[in-house]
Amino acid sequence: MFKIGLIINPLAGLGGSVGLKGSDDLAAQALALGAEPRALQRTALALAELAAVHEHFTVLTAAGDMGETVCQALNLSYQVCYHPESGLTTANDTKAAVNQLVAQDIDLLLFAGGDGTARDVCAVVPKNLCVLGIPAGVKIHSGVYGVTPAATGRLLAKLIAGEPVSLRSAEVMDIDETAFRAGLVQAKRYGDMLVPNDLSYVQAVKASGVESDELVLLDIADDIVERMQEAPDHYYIMGSGSTVAAVMARLGLPNTLLGVDLVHQQQVVASDLDAQRLYQLIHDKPTKLVITLIGGQGHIFGRGNQQLSPQVIRAVGQENIWLLATKRKLNALQGRPLRVDTNDPQLDQALSGLMRVITGFNDEVLVRVANPEFEA
Repeated sequence: MFKIGLIINPLAGLGGSVGLKGSDDLAAQALALGAEPRALQRTALALAELAAVHEHFTVLTAAGDMGETVCQALNLSYQVCYHPESGLTTANDTKAAVNQLVAQDIDLLLFAGGDGTARDVCAVVPKNLCVLGIPAGVKIHSGVYGVTPAATGRLLAKLIAGEPVSLRSAEVMDIDETAFRAGLVQAKRYGDMLVPNDLSYVQAVKASGVESDELVLLDIADDIVERMQEAPDHYYIMGSGSTVAAVMARLGLPNTLLGVDLVHQQQVVASDLDAQRLYQLIHDKPTKLVITLIGGQGHIFGRGNQQLSPQVIRAVGQENIWLLATKRKLNALQGRPLRVDTNDPQLDQALSGLMRVITGFNDEVLVRVANPEFEA
């Protein structure tokens, strides 16, 4: 029997949809703002991919929402090896649970969370133990996570079935959330963990968003400004990142670099919006969504921009998404497709296929959007 060690950070991802840009030490505030926990749901999406091999593995996990709840719901064979001190789990619970599971001679450690969780796991996990992360947090810069929850499960199913998968050492990165909320990205490497070496399923480490060729960004910005002038009555959701920031700079407007702003008639209507407020403002109005992708990873949705909820994306409409990227950023993906991880599998599948990417002034390319779970 393949022995999976499972740890869930139940508080992971709480701060995303409500615009807090992280969840570290902000769980109570996020819940008060209406955030809905999603780590258990995303873990269930991953574990559901193991149905075909269910007789060949057992799960060792922690009590309650740190793992037991999901195992019960999916009727998995499991054993509880750790009990958290309280319902509001902490980093110490994650570390203690890792130690308890490792003592049970597990074959792989599966955990759900974000970069903070990966950092806690990395601090105590043995260097020779294979780990795999289910993306459930707001910040997911580290290279130890599957590209989507279902992709994580599919890769794990391959391992359980005995298919040969090589391993590689992947960086664990985390950022200073206080600086992040002030618009600064201060990333730091906290170590490495051993993960399956399959970039079809496991994401790369986030690459720097600094673009050396400023003229390319100006060309992209000029293209978007011209498009806006042709549709002055539309509302424009301006996503996060330096590429979209170049458009805002061209418009002469203040910009939330790591948040979501709303523009109408070349004025900022509202800034740093959360998912609920954003939907309230645009659901009955003609709207375009201006976004870029995560450098090095290729993710369009689900990495640091959870304010762009499935409800918001559906209200905008797929045909009204303007995706911006330099050709340098696209080439850095080395042929890998773009990814979407909206926490809504049906929407993810609807967004799959060829998508136009604006790469300069009157310059577009077609790039494939595809998640492993939707490919044969």
